[in-house]
Amino acid sequence: LVSTCGLTRPHALKASAKLSHLRSPANPDAVLAFLAGLGLSAANVAALVAKDPQFLCASVEGTLAPIVAELIGLVLLRSQIARLVSITGTTFRCKSIVSGLHYCLPLFGSSENLLRVLRDSVLRSDLERVVKPNVAFLQECGLGDCDIAKLYVLRPSPLSISTERIRTAVACIDGLGVPRGSPMFRHALQAVAFLSEEKITAKVEHLKTTFM
Repeated sequence: LVSTCGLTRPHALKASAKLSHLRSPANPDAVLAFLAGLGLSAANVAALVAKDPQFLCASVEGTLAPIVAELIGLVLLRSQIARLVSITGTTFRCKSIVSGLHYCLPLFGSSENLLRVLRDSVLRSDLERVVKPNVAFLQECGLGDCDIAKLYVLRPSPLSISTERIRTAVACIDGLGVPRGSPMFRHALQAVAFLSEEKITAKVEHLKTTFM
């Protein structure tokens, strides 16, 4: 791990505990060659393996190559896919990343806009049960694609929590007189989505003095 992946000895020691089941370097070597072929730098490979050692256990032919092929089908360049690997790490090994990106790309207007600000928190969320219902509800609240895209890239993102919780936050914001679709509405939602109702009230009162 130190010589082939560029890890520091402490990182290599930590990573090796998750790779102890490997009996041959064949699969890790294939993954490293695949990453090099995508254009990841040695530093990016080291960071990826330190963060997600089990990436070296992924099947190139069964998982990584098909995902890359589908992403190319979404008109992502190989250099952009390399950046995506660095950004998402573990999430890149999940085939759901393709459907997640396919859904959120229109919100950002282009793959470059998306990659510039993307975090992987929402890509880990269930697209059909969580993200899509949340986006649909927020569109009903008057938020446009630009505002929703700004919520998409937060960590944690309000789009990654249950729709019921989003509705509770919106109801509290409504009760405090913040107009839906207003600039303050998105800021309020961003600020209170992960708070209790009591803290929501205090936070929105503070936002009122800031934005109104």
